[in-house]
Amino acid sequence: MSPREYLLTRFHADANALRLRATTLQKGPPQPGPDAAMSTRMADACDDVVATLSAIPPACDALAEIAALSAVIPLLEQRAAAAVKYPPVRAVYAGAATRIREVKQAEDRGLTGDEDVDAEATDDDEAFEE
Repeated sequence: MSPREYLLTRFHADANALRLRATTLQKGPPQPGPDAAMSTRMADACDDVVATLSAIPPACDALAEIAALSAVIPLLEQRAAAAVKYPPVRAVYAGAATRIREVKQAEDRGLTGDEDVDAEATDDDEAFEE
């Protein structure tokens, strides 16, 4: 799986999980965390990340693909800053920028032969592997 495919899969799955959460919250009792409306906003932000990453054409060369993905980090950070009114939405965009950086670091380590690819992975994410 390419870095681009990994990120697309990740944020598409996040959007689906957030929509399922929103539906569950609309039908049932309140739960800790974002409410149904905020979960939907977060899912929409995940869809926006997917659309942004989908606009990057797949590349045969991992370095070219990583460079193209890295080029969208400022855009994602700008969207995060614009979402100041909705911290969970801001976290989606900031998280996307972080995931791209992590994938880049994993790729960089892979290209240099460093075996400790998982050393800096955060939360429950696994470092990107081809």
